[in-house]
Amino acid sequence: MPVPAFEEYEPAVDCPCPGCARQRRELAHRPAVRLGGPPAAHGARRALVLVTAAGVVLGGGTGAVGAAQSGGGLAGAAPAADTGPSVTPQGGTSGLHGRPHPGPAASPVSRADLPRTTRADIIQRAKLWAAEGIPYSMQKFWSDGYRQDCSGYISMVWGLASNEWTGSLQRFATRIDRKDLQPGDILLFHNAANPIKGSHVTIFAGWTDYRRTHYVAYEQTKPRTRRQVTPLAYWNNSDSYVAYRYNGLIPGDDGTSGSPGGAAEGVFPGAGMFGPGRSNQHVTELGRMLVARGASRFYRVGPGPRWGEADRRATQAFQLAQGWRGAEADGLPGAHTWRLLAQDRGRDVPAEPGAPRAAVPPFPGAGHFRPGQSNRHVEQLGRQLVKHGYGKHYRKGPTPRWGEADRRNVQDFQRAQGWRGAAADGYPGPETWRRLFR
Repeated sequence: MPVPAFEEYEPAVDCPCPGCARQRRELAHRPAVRLGGPPAAHGARRALVLVTAAGVVLGGGTGAVGAAQSGGGLAGAAPAADTGPSVTPQGGTSGLHGRPHPGPAASPVSRADLPRTTRADIIQRAKLWAAEGIPYSMQKFWSDGYRQDCSGYISMVWGLASNEWTGSLQRFATRIDRKDLQPGDILLFHNAANPIKGSHVTIFAGWTDYRRTHYVAYEQTKPRTRRQVTPLAYWNNSDSYVAYRYNGLIPGDDGTSGSPGGAAEGVFPGAGMFGPGRSNQHVTELGRMLVARGASRFYRVGPGPRWGEADRRATQAFQLAQGWRGAEADGLPGAHTWRLLAQDRGRDVPAEPGAPRAAVPPFPGAGHFRPGQSNRHVEQLGRQLVKHGYGKHYRKGPTPRWGEADRRNVQDFQRAQGWRGAAADGYPGPETWRRLFR
């Protein structure tokens, strides 16, 4: 893939990036060119940066040659008081925000210089772009002044005063272990050897399953900002992604109260999240963990975010299975109950006393689960998905007619089994069927 080419831009003498190195070699052999026109025009031309038609790849998107921003965006012109835009292999720094934070590339930015924010505010800002569907671009800037690529998106949600790139975001954060991820943290892959090949960054917004194999990611990628359940750490280059935590978080904001993701490593979100009248993501997570441990019979619909009698009875059944009695088995989860569930420890909920173990119905055949099909097996499958906690894509249903909601729910269940690729395509086979009905 060709490296970025810069026109009418003098590269820094000590910049090691491939584009600047190439440009220095070309300038050394190029005859002097006399610029015509007024001095102001010279400056405008020297500030112009054009990316080669081959494009620059970032997080699955290919940058096109910059054009004037239409609608709510801003054209990428350098601030008048600046000496010119600071060019990176993943777009310039311009819009309403200027050059990246000064200092050596490897040195962290002082916490005193960082905007203070909370995890809730970070996620809220992430949702704004996702709701707007901001188009991906490495040259354009949205109306808030941030560049419309993945690193510009992180600069925005963290409230940074500059448009950073994947090679500098770590200066504003501390590296953490993936198991410690909390909402508002990021997963970053910076390909130092070739920054334009695969470098990308996403926002972590919470685990989707107690095994922590998938998480909700907010990201800026082609064609627009999206919120999507994503395998840890990403669809490609997964092993190369590094978790970071923003250094400007307000002290004490650990993400364990009122934010998704509290189940990580058995971190209890607090007793106040559970009980009559409570409705939050932790209730859903509790229900899904209980279903996985044998308590599915207590749920007719769900689990869901609103606390109900089904949650209390399922929790109590799990507590009784541990040999607890009295106040220790009141059906309200405490730190010990949560930790056993999150870490897949303790005893499972036994089958209902005296109830015969239901036989797994025979698999009716893959042909029943295809677009256009409508039969009782589709509805039967859907009810089992809901029973196991994998019905979030249903707006109505389950129904006998096979639809995209069925396929996506099946896919979530398959991925929770650790399957990938063709084994998790969303269409049930004999093993998917057996696991849902066992």
